[in-house]
Amino acid sequence: MPPKKHILYVEDHEDTRDLVSFVLQQRNYEVTTSATIESGVRLAGENKYDLYLLDSWLPDGSGLELCRKIREFDGTTPILFYSAAAYEIDRELALLNGAQGYLTKPTQNTELCDLISSLVNGKDGN
Repeated sequence: MPPKKHILYVEDHEDTRDLVSFVLQQRNYEVTTSATIESGVRLAGENKYDLYLLDSWLPDGSGLELCRKIREFDGTTPILFYSAAAYEIDRELALLNGAQGYLTKPTQNTELCDLISSLVNGKDGN
């Protein structure tokens, strides 16, 4: 059996974080969670991940800010925004700041998992 892919999921809403983590763990992903930019940057710098899953709105700033900070030291690991920010400009800004994909909440779990799978396996998420 291949090793589990490791995802860092930064989401401040506890119920959403728990549900998405559970769904991903059922799909054989290892999930580390964070609720803030500060802890997200620390975890991203301390560990190797196969994907960063980011929310747009965090208590200490924006997901875009977190995306830019991660890209300062990790230019290759895919970043997927999973956010309630539904305007096209939100998606465009995420991609301009280094993300490979953008998915608007709420969505079907299968759609989220399929997009994550394509990104961790080296396919484009746009």
